Amino acid sequence: MEGITFRRASPDDLREIYSIEKLCFTTPWSINSFSYELVNKDSILKVAVFKNNIIGYVCIRIILDVTHVLNLAVSHEFRRMGIGSELLRYALHELEVLRPDIDVITLEVRTSNKEAVKLYEKFGFKHRGRRTDYYLKPPEDAVIMALDIKKNVVKTS
Repeated sequence: MEGITFRRASPDDLREIYSIEKLCFTTPWSINSFSYELVNKDSILKVAVFKNNIIGYVCIRIILDVTHVLNLAVSHEFRRMGIGSELLRYALHELEVLRPDIDVITLEVRTSNKEAVKLYEKFGFKHRGRRTDYYLKPPEDAVIMALDIKKNVVKTS
């Protein structure tokens, strides 16, 4: 991953984040959604950068008593290089530092997205259930996964 850096997102990154979002998801978030996460004190929005271009992002938010991975995406040409893992590791580490009181982190992922499921399992996320018809375009169930962060200490590289 030579030449790839990881950092907090800035307002200047929003257009590139949104471009990746539109390419990776059939029901993409709006640019306003990312703008909201960027300024929300309970959100962590990180980006991966290569040659001054955003190539991936992750967004985690604390919503009342739930901490949730809202979104993780990497540009198609940079997949299978460990960038998604590094983004997640970086964000989870920041979460641990900023909010050591957090015990569990949850997420949903398409049942067909085996690569993403493997990524989350590698971090210690466990299957906790299923949401029927959670996704649209195409309709699909979601696997609910959860990580007990106290039992699975996130290590930074």
